[in-house]
Amino acid sequence: MSLSLTKQPNKTITSEFFFIGFATSSRSQSTFFAVFLLSYILAMLGNILIITIISSDSRLHTPMYFFLTNLAVLDICLTSCIIPKTLLILLSETKSISYFGCMTQLFLLTWTLGTELMLLAVMALDRYVAICIPLHYLIIMCRKIYASLAATVWLIGLYNAMIPAELILKLSFSERNDLDHFFCEIPAVLKVSVSNTDLIKIVVLVADILLGMLCFIFIIISYTYILTSVVRMRSTEKKMKAFSTCASHILVVTLYYGSTIYAYILPALGYGSNGDKVASALYAVVSPVVNPMLYSLRNAEVKQAFFKILSRTFPARCSL
Repeated sequence: MSLSLTKQPNKTITSEFFFIGFATSSRSQSTFFAVFLLSYILAMLGNILIITIISSDSRLHTPMYFFLTNLAVLDICLTSCIIPKTLLILLSETKSISYFGCMTQLFLLTWTLGTELMLLAVMALDRYVAICIPLHYLIIMCRKIYASLAATVWLIGLYNAMIPAELILKLSFSERNDLDHFFCEIPAVLKVSVSNTDLIKIVVLVADILLGMLCFIFIIISYTYILTSVVRMRSTEKKMKAFSTCASHILVVTLYYGSTIYAYILPALGYGSNGDKVASALYAVVSPVVNPMLYSLRNAEVKQAFFKILSRTFPARCSL
């Protein structure tokens, strides 16, 4: 299989990358295709539904649901930059992606991933203020503040994606590049480069520690104070409401941070394994599907708003 190459000084740009992260049998290919297609449909429907419910009910126009809307938008972007191309690759015989397509996917993935890591920390901050210092909640988390927090998170995520992307664009690759993955991710792309990738690995590791680990530690500290405040509450009803609100976020953080650390930080430290693809699937495919379910099924306000929309849309059926 011949590839057209464009040569520049000290640099070779290959036209394609080939994915070998899938089984070769046609039956396995069909199974993968069905799983990814179903996951994409569920992720899109669930997150669009969350955005629709929150935007249509004025009672949900609060900082917590504003951040939840941002989370839903990020999940839509995350799955959309990965799964549609994966479905096309599963249907094709070559299992390839262009150099430009791979770099674009890598950049968008890094942007959404880093932004979501920070957004989860901001959501923990919101819960801390609401539960630990409720009398000052409306002052601290006013519209100007929470909108600025969201904008800052998106911008830092963008800057975090630009640095490794710029360095990776300067790398050289061989004529054929086989990625042991099902999408273009930094660790997988670095493995096939013929250039020295030590600098990029250090940059990625530092970024992962600053964004990932520091945000994770911040979340742990926030929830330590939150749990302490909840335990001191006298009202059982308030305790249950606080636990219900925080439980969904804790589950999302556990799934997302656990899989991200396994997929990014461990490979940067030299502990990569065959489980990297599984970890990547957890944060890129499973998490966007599970997030809307966790926040809707465990949240009474979201469910009430959903049934309110149904009653307006189908008044006759809902009244029966």
